[in-house]
Amino acid sequence: MKYVVTGGAGFIGSAFIDEVLKQDKDSNVICIDDFSSGFAKNIPASFNVNIINVDISTLTSDNEITNNVKKEVEGADCMFHFAAKARVQPSIENPIEFNDTNVGGTLNLLEICRQVGIKRFVFSSSSSVYGDTTTFPTPETAPTGPLSPYGLQKLIGEEYCQLYSKIHDIETICLRYFNVYGENAPTEGAYCLVIGAFMCCKSEGRPLTIYGTGEQRRDFTYVKDVVRANLLAAQSDKVGSGEVINVGNGDSRSVQQIANIFGEPFEYLPARLEPFETLANIDKAKELLGWSPTGDVEKWVADYLDSSNG
Repeated sequence: MKYVVTGGAGFIGSAFIDEVLKQDKDSNVICIDDFSSGFAKNIPASFNVNIINVDISTLTSDNEITNNVKKEVEGADCMFHFAAKARVQPSIENPIEFNDTNVGGTLNLLEICRQVGIKRFVFSSSSSVYGDTTTFPTPETAPTGPLSPYGLQKLIGEEYCQLYSKIHDIETICLRYFNVYGENAPTEGAYCLVIGAFMCCKSEGRPLTIYGTGEQRRDFTYVKDVVRANLLAAQSDKVGSGEVINVGNGDSRSVQQIANIFGEPFEYLPARLEPFETLANIDKAKELLGWSPTGDVEKWVADYLDSSNG
């Protein structure tokens, strides 16, 4: 199989490449990444990974770089689009830059798929499209109400996928991720989620930073479950028309519960603009992908702390 993986040097993308090569070491993987947040060391050492260092926002239809990318990806069975400028607060501070990548870059990739004949496109979306919903567990039919440019950009990406399925017959699937954690998660910078931030604080001997009361709840989803959902989305004959599918664990924990596993001391800071709770209804993923989560966030954190102390 030949796969194109955007953002392949990042947290989820590199975990995906690792799993693909474990399942079939002869797979041909094209990794597109500009290394603005990912690292080359994250990509498994293999001659079957061809790395293209390029910013997806520059892949317009009329430049030399784009034409070279088209030659490399032609004949691919599927494109997995993980690349993005992520996180809520940075997108509020830099909306144009984020839009160029998250909307323009996604459109550029869909155009490349159309032009070179890549038939299936799996898009990494986000639970942030729901905003501060009051429906729990949240189904894909719940109203959307993004609270940030990032959430809105992911929603626009979904709509572009659906449009390209309708007018260009590209098989698209949109996976809405809920709070992904796991091995090699970012532990600093704008791409860092709460567990990664706690890991960083703990390793540096600093108090755990908690925004607000810590009672806000999250559906924490294991990265290898997200990887498996992507692979199933590429293989399922029940999808391909722009379906939107939640990828979550189907349960939630408060930020304070997770902090308690790491242990004191804690530092409480003013609340940020974010949903109070995320909790996925995952019936659709079970039905269309045959997917169920395996993660246990409390056990994972405890095991991580044991290994760090060992």
